[in-house]
Amino acid sequence: MRTVLNILNFVLGGFFTTLSWLLATLVSILLIFTLPLTRSCWEITKLSLLPYGNEAVHVDLLSPGNKNSLMNAGGTLLNIFWVVFFGWWLCLMHIAAGIAQCLTIIGIPVGIANFKIAAIALWPVGRRVVSVETARAAREANARSQFR
Repeated sequence: MRTVLNILNFVLGGFFTTLSWLLATLVSILLIFTLPLTRSCWEITKLSLLPYGNEAVHVDLLSPGNKNSLMNAGGTLLNIFWVVFFGWWLCLMHIAAGIAQCLTIIGIPVGIANFKIAAIALWPVGRRVVSVETARAAREANARSQFR
């Protein structure tokens, strides 16, 4: 089922959203001062291409023992920079694609996935794209460690 939905996503606009993320990744490589954003761009490019079966989770959820206040503050500054230069137009692109996809009955699940990616497009630094199973296991492990 994931494969069918990923193909449907690609055909109904995922190709263009993935190209826009690829463009943002290339621009972040070319502009030297945006190199720290490149990893986040690439991670969300993968999510835009294959949204079903993958999920974007914060790195603190994946490895809670490696939380670092300085890195989180730096990530917040990068996210603010990201929203100003890249995030707003990528978010609008995903919203427009989601609305267009929801106009067709068959595209509603794909449109909902684009709305989820639109939220991630505004604040992507510090997120990693992992399988849904890995994300679920990380959440369960994190919940178990918090309630001990």
